[in-house]
Amino acid sequence: MEEEQPSLRMHKDIRYLVYFLRTTKYDVNKAKQKIVKYCKIRSTRIEWFQNRDPYLPEIQELLDIGVFLPLKDKDICNRQVVIIRTAAHNPKYHAQDNVFKVDKMILDLLLYLDETISIYGIVAVFDMKNVTLNHALQLPPSLVKRTVESWENYPCRPQLLEFVNAPIHVNIVLNVFRSFMSTKMKSRVKVSRRGTHVGTLVNLPPELGGTGDSYHDLTVYWKRKMQEHACWFAEAQSHEMGQSS
Repeated sequence: MEEEQPSLRMHKDIRYLVYFLRTTKYDVNKAKQKIVKYCKIRSTRIEWFQNRDPYLPEIQELLDIGVFLPLKDKDICNRQVVIIRTAAHNPKYHAQDNVFKVDKMILDLLLYLDETISIYGIVAVFDMKNVTLNHALQLPPSLVKRTVESWENYPCRPQLLEFVNAPIHVNIVLNVFRSFMSTKMKSRVKVSRRGTHVGTLVNLPPELGGTGDSYHDLTVYWKRKMQEHACWFAEAQSHEMGQSS
C-alpha cells in the first residue's frame, strides 16, 4: 500500500490490514480505498491525530470528565458498546476537536487491545443528557462532515448509533449528520427519548437505567488504561510522522 501511495504511512500494526479487509467483507479494492481515506484523514486532521499524549492537561481534563466510555462487557452479538457523552464537557472551556481527539485515542486503543472489534463492530450510545445550544454550536457542518467521514472509514463498523435522552429539537442537529452519512449508516441511526434499545442487548451503566459499571467507574478505568499506554501512543505517532523505520 505504501509503495502504491508513497505519501501515505500505514499504521505499523499489520493487523490493521486485516481489520480493513474484514470491514469490507474481503473486497480488496474497497479495502484499499478505505485505507487511503483513513490514512489521509489521519495525516490531514492533525488536531485529532497529533500530540496524543494522555498526560497533556487538556486530555487529562476530558479523561476526568469521561466523554467516551467503552463498556467492559460486549452486547449479546459480541459487539463493543461505547457511551459517548455528548454534553459532558463544557463548551466554554473544552474545544470540540479535543473531545474528538480523546474519542479517537480511546477507539484506537480499543482496536489495539481487542481485534474482535473489527469482526463484530461497534454499537455507539450517544447520551445527550443536558445538551445545550452551545454544544450544538460547536458542530458546524464542516466539522460534522469530517466526523462522519472518519466514522465511515475507520477499521471497525458502526453497527448501531443510538441517541438517548434526546431533546425534542435533536433532529435539527441529527439531520446535519444524516446529510453526510451513507445510506447504510443512516439506516443504523436510532433516536430514543425514553429508555434505550441497547439496554436490551447489554447491561448499561446506572445512568442509563442498567446495573453495570457507573460512568465514574468507567471514567477511572479508561483514564488509567490511557495512561498505561502513553508510550504506545508516542510510538504510533512517531511512525505515522515518518520518524521511525
